[in-house]
Amino acid sequence: MARTNNDDMLMDDELLAAFSNEDNAAVAEETEAPLPEETEEASPEEEEWADNFPGQLAVDVYETADKLVVKARTAGISKSDLDVSISDNILTISGVLSGGEDEKTTNWHIQECYWGEFSRTIALPVAVKEDENSVKAELKDGVLTITFDKEKTEERKKIEVQ
Repeated sequence: MARTNNDDMLMDDELLAAFSNEDNAAVAEETEAPLPEETEEASPEEEEWADNFPGQLAVDVYETADKLVVKARTAGISKSDLDVSISDNILTISGVLSGGEDEKTTNWHIQECYWGEFSRTIALPVAVKEDENSVKAELKDGVLTITFDKEKTEERKKIEVQ
C-alpha cells in the first residue's frame, strides 16, 4: 500500500478500496474515468447566465392569528445592502452580499459561500396591510424578520341553496 509523507493521509487507491467493494474497485481501475470537473466545462453562455442570475434567498413564512411573518437568514449583510419592497401582496427581498473576493487570491481550493446579488420574490399566502404602520422589518443577529398585519377578511357565511 502506498503512503504519502504524512502517514495519516490515504492515497487514491486506498480511498477507493476503503469506500468500495472489490468489484467496484476493479471496474474503476479498468475504466479510469476522469473526475466530473475534468470532463465538462461550462460554455460561455452558461457562465454568463450564472454570472447574471442572482442567488436565491431561503425564507420561512408563517402566520399567527393576526400577523404574517417572513424570516430570512441574511448573515453578513448590512441593512444598507438590503432592499425590501411590497406591492399587490408580492414581497421582494434583494441585496448584495459582499466580501467574498480578495484581490490577492491566486488559487481557490474550495468556494462554497455565495457572494454577490441575491433576490427573492414571494406571493404572500394571505392578504396583508401594506402601509408603513402595518409592516415591520428588523435585521437582528443575521436574521431578517418582516412582520405584516393581516387584512381582516369577512368570515365565511353560509348561503342556503333553494
